[in-house]
Amino acid sequence: MDSQISQPSQASPSPQSPHTFQVDLRGLVDLLSHHLYSSPKVYLRELLQNAVDAITARRAEQPDAPARVRLYAEGGSLRVEDSGVGLTEADVHTLLATIGRSSKRADGLREARSDFLGQFGIGLLACFVVAERIRVVSRSARTPDAAPVEWTASDDGSYTVRTLPDEARPEPGTTVHLVARAGTGEWLSQERVLALARDFGSLLPYDVRVGEEAVTDLPAPWDRTYPSPATRRVALARHCYDLFGFTPLDSIELDVPLAGIRGMAYVLPSAVSPAQRAGHRVHLKGMLLTERGEQLLPDWAFFVRCVLDTDSLRPTASRESLYEDETLAAVREALGERIRSWLTGLAAGDPQRLAAFLAVHHLGVKSLARHDAEMLRTMLPWLPFETTDGRLSLEEFAQRHPVVHFTRTVEEYRQVAPIASAQGVGVINGGYTYDSELVEALPSVRPGTVVAELDADTVTAHLDAVDPAEELALSGFLAAARAKLDPLGCDVVLRAFHPLSVPALHLDDRSARHEQARADAEEQADDLWAGILGSLRGSAPRARLVLNHLNPLVRRISSLGDPELIGTATESLYGQALLMAQRPLRPADSALLNRAFIGLLEWATHGEDGH
Repeated sequence: MDSQISQPSQASPSPQSPHTFQVDLRGLVDLLSHHLYSSPKVYLRELLQNAVDAITARRAEQPDAPARVRLYAEGGSLRVEDSGVGLTEADVHTLLATIGRSSKRADGLREARSDFLGQFGIGLLACFVVAERIRVVSRSARTPDAAPVEWTASDDGSYTVRTLPDEARPEPGTTVHLVARAGTGEWLSQERVLALARDFGSLLPYDVRVGEEAVTDLPAPWDRTYPSPATRRVALARHCYDLFGFTPLDSIELDVPLAGIRGMAYVLPSAVSPAQRAGHRVHLKGMLLTERGEQLLPDWAFFVRCVLDTDSLRPTASRESLYEDETLAAVREALGERIRSWLTGLAAGDPQRLAAFLAVHHLGVKSLARHDAEMLRTMLPWLPFETTDGRLSLEEFAQRHPVVHFTRTVEEYRQVAPIASAQGVGVINGGYTYDSELVEALPSVRPGTVVAELDADTVTAHLDAVDPAEELALSGFLAAARAKLDPLGCDVVLRAFHPLSVPALHLDDRSARHEQARADAEEQADDLWAGILGSLRGSAPRARLVLNHLNPLVRRISSLGDPELIGTATESLYGQALLMAQRPLRPADSALLNRAFIGLLEWATHGEDGH
C-alpha cells in the first residue's frame, strides 16, 4: 500500500491539507489470499454472506419479502442473484467503492445488526482472490423508483458506475457477476461451487440453490423429528460420518439457549492423544465459520468432535476462527457442563454404554475428575485402575483394603506388586497419567479412606523376619554379601516371604534413587563439583536387596563357605532382581551382570575340571 504524507515546511507555519492513502488493490488482494484467508474458497462464503445479509436487511422492513439466493456457474464465470434490499447509485459509491465500509453501518440498519453475518465490511473485495472482474447490478427495495445501478470493478483498482434501464433488474435485489482470473477457473466450476455452497450454507435460513440443486438442508439434523430414539441415533451417526468420517460411540445434545447455541457433540470411537487439537465445525447464524474451532471446548473434552450453530460468538477478521473473549469463555464452560452432564447421566442410567466409553476414553474422564470432586464422586465406581487385585475401580479397591497403598511410578509398582500381593498388601499402580493424583484425592470424596504412598520400608515391614538364631548363624554370609553390594549403594537384608519362587527383591524409592544419582555424579565430577555434591549428601535410605530365606537357592548360597563365590552369587541375585523389576540398568549394573555371569561360568567349568 502506497501513501503520500506531506512534511511540514519550516518556511511556512500554515498547516497543509492532509493527503489520503492510495491503496494498491492488487497488493491488498495478494495480502488477503496469502495471509488473511486460508483458501480461495472463502470467496463463495463472502458472496453468500452478502446475499443473506441483504435479504435480512430487506425483511427487517418488509417481513413478507421473498428470500431467495441463486447461483449459476458456467464457462469460468459465476452469477449470484439475491432478493435482498438492493442498492441505489449513492449506496454503490458509498458502500462498494470504499474499502472497509460495511453496509451494515448504513442508517436504519443498526437495530438489526445482530442478525447480520458480516462484521468487517471486506465483502466483495475477497472475490478478487479468484476473479479479475466483478460486475454488480442492483435495484433498491427502499427506493423502488430508483433505476437499477451497475458497478463494475477490475483487480487493478478501477471501477465504473452507471444507471441501467428498468428491465435490467425489474425486481429489487442484487446480481453479482464474476469472471475468473487466470488459473482460478476451477473455483468457479459448477461442481466446485455446489460443493462449497453446501459446505458453507447448509444451515442458512433462506432458500439457496446452485442452478436447480438445493443447498440448504433444514431443519438441522439435531432439530428434526424422528419416529423413535433409535432412528434419531442412526440419523445422527450418519450425519457424524458425513461430516467427520467416523461413526460415533454416542451423540451428545448441545443446547445452550442463553448463548444461542444448538448442535451436537460426537464421541470418538477410538482413543486420541489429549494433546491432539480437535477440529470442531462452528456455524454463525447458519453460515459455516470454521472447521477448526479448537477453542470451543475445554481441553479435557478431547474425546468429542462438535458441530453447532450459534448467533453469539464473535469471529476474527478472516471469519475463519473464533475471537477469544468472555463470551467464548462462557460458551466453553457451558458446553463442558453439557458433556459432564452426559457422563453423569450414563453413570446413573446406562452403565453398559458408560463402560464402553471408559474402555476407550478413561484418560479424558480422569483428567476431568482430578479437578472436579463431583465428577470424581460420580465416576468412582467406574474408572479403572491397575491394582494387585486386578483391574478395579477406586471404590472397589477401597472397600477391600483399609489402607489404600499406591506407587507413583510404574517401575516401583512392578518391583513390589508380586510380593505385596502375596503378603496381602493391596497396591494401586499410580504411575499412569493422572492416577496418583486421583488416588490422593480419594479421601476428599470418600471420607475416612486412608491413602499412603508405598515405599521400601513399608514393603519390608510386611515381610516376615527370620528367626534371630538363624540370622546370627548366617552372619558371615550376610557380611560377604553386603561387602559386595556396598560399592553399588545397596544394603542386603534377610526376610522370609512368599512366593517361594522369588529368591530376591530389589527395593528402593525416589529418595534412594536420588541419593544414588548424586553419588554417581560425585564420583565422576572434578574436585570442585565433587565437594559441592558431597555437601548435598543426605541421610536418605539406600536401596536394599531383600533375600528370601524361604527360597531353596538362597539357602544353598547361604551355606557356601567361599566368600568369593558368595559375592559372585550375590551379584547374580542383585542383577536378576533388577531385571525382574524392569528397572533401567546403569553402566555399573550392566558391568556387574556381565561380571557375575562370567564368574559363575568360570566356577562351573572349574568345578568340571576338578571333577
